[in-house]
Amino acid sequence: MAKKKSNKKWKKRMRIYEAMMASGGAGPGMAGMRGQGLMGGLAALLPSRRTEQFLVGALVGAAAAYVLSDAELRGKLLKSGLQLYGSLAGGLAEMKEQVSDLQAELEAERAGGP
Repeated sequence: MAKKKSNKKWKKRMRIYEAMMASGGAGPGMAGMRGQGLMGGLAALLPSRRTEQFLVGALVGAAAAYVLSDAELRGKLLKSGLQLYGSLAGGLAEMKEQVSDLQAELEAERAGGP
């Protein structure tokens, strides 16, 4: 029976999220949330009661303590994080190079045009 209750809550949160995304960030019941920034609508997806908030916090804390205490897992996470950072930095450098190429093309068109 508890499974049904949490499933209903999840479906309600998903409906709110989908409505928020469809309406450009202001879903039903969120009319006053315009202008709160990129993460303004996330409050509707988070648990609202203190007990739920405590349990989520306890789970996140336990997961963090486990990850920080296990040296092998911590090493794997750091390695994958550094790989992600390297690929993002490489992608950013590539984008900068493309922008500079486009700027050079525009300058060449301006200089060659009447």
